Amino acid sequence: MLRTRSPVRTLTRTDVDDALELCSRNVATNVFVAARIIETLASGSVSAAMGVREEGRLTSLCWASSNVVPVETTAADRALYAERMRRWRGRIASLLGPREEVVDLWDDLEPHWGRPRAIRAHQPMLATSTPPSALGVELDPRVRPARADEVDIVLPAAAHMFTAEIGYPPYTGSPRSYRGSLAALIARGHTWVVVEDGEVVFKTDIGSLALGCAQLQGVWVAPHLRGQGLAVPMIASVVEQVMAGPAPLVSLYVNDFNAPALATYDRLGFAPVGDFTTVLL
Repeated sequence: MLRTRSPVRTLTRTDVDDALELCSRNVATNVFVAARIIETLASGSVSAAMGVREEGRLTSLCWASSNVVPVETTAADRALYAERMRRWRGRIASLLGPREEVVDLWDDLEPHWGRPRAIRAHQPMLATSTPPSALGVELDPRVRPARADEVDIVLPAAAHMFTAEIGYPPYTGSPRSYRGSLAALIARGHTWVVVEDGEVVFKTDIGSLALGCAQLQGVWVAPHLRGQGLAVPMIASVVEQVMAGPAPLVSLYVNDFNAPALATYDRLGFAPVGDFTTVLL
């Protein structure tokens, strides 16, 4: 029997408008991919994205770099993407995105990629377009963007957060590469901090920014300050400043077992807009 050619294609610059239109259908959920497309376009290529076209129309896409993230995929599309990626095990750090899409894609990939380190099965995707001050939430006036000369005091906080969340440190040996990624976030004004006595006691980042949406990641409060109700005004100040600046919509996702975080985000006006799953490899 003749094997028909797969309709999956690596995306090019000519596909960008269609790809961003797909992402815009649920921007709070798809902002990660939209941001990666825009960022890589600036370097001249969107080759980490692949898509399926039907009758000339881009119907779905899948970001496939160190993170694999499906966007608007059908079951048939996911089977095609999985077939393309089955031999990529060593290249991928995580598979994440809308729960139904990720679970289905992982069912196809697991026999080829092997046992994962962890699966975060239910991660509520939350979003808000209401400034916390409009809800009567106090803002912490100390919260501000990190400065370029503060990379080295941000690094311990970022590494502590990463290790607690992912289960292993973000680097071994020299922190040069990890430090460089932190410096890039800070240079873009995407890292927010509270600094006390020369130490970072709170931080979070805009991990993705596109299509009028900012997605927060890496929310961290110093362990000795936890349980004191400080997270609400600190995060509120970040959200307020982001909404007044680069994005009127703010999203994030959180593990469903993290009850304190869920209560914090509820107090800040975040509401569920989807359900994520992350497979850590």
